[in-house]
Amino acid sequence: MGVGTPPFQRFLEEHGPDVYRFLVASVGRHDADDCFQETFMAALRAYPRLRPGSNLRAWVMTIAHRKAMDTHRSRRRRPEPVGSVPDRAGRPEDDGDPGVWRRVRNLPPRQRQAVVLRFVGDLPYQEVARAMGTTDAAARQNVRLALRRLREEMA
Repeated sequence: MGVGTPPFQRFLEEHGPDVYRFLVASVGRHDADDCFQETFMAALRAYPRLRPGSNLRAWVMTIAHRKAMDTHRSRRRRPEPVGSVPDRAGRPEDDGDPGVWRRVRNLPPRQRQAVVLRFVGDLPYQEVARAMGTTDAAARQNVRLALRRLREEMA
């Protein structure tokens, strides 16, 4: 373990709540527990190889972001069982409160990632860009476009 790296348990206690909030906003409450476990298992495996002075919060949020993306990709391959065929098109949750986070989950993938990393993960644009593998300008643009789209939908 590198100098200046806290014990993994303390690292988990410090960053776990933020990562969990991020995952609930990214993948929903149903998949957040599994993503959380996968995130910290991956972090545990890589923890001994961290360089001293690494930004642990940004590092673990990047792992969480990648695990959330894996979950979104796997959803497309999973069938959705239904008890009965509805009498009209649309999902049942569309009848209730529209909810901002449901709308965020329906954004295009890059915009959704940028918004969740920026506002749920509370990461600066530089860290958002690093987590997404893009430039600061592209991260800002994705957030700007997402917010504009959300405002239009909510109006």
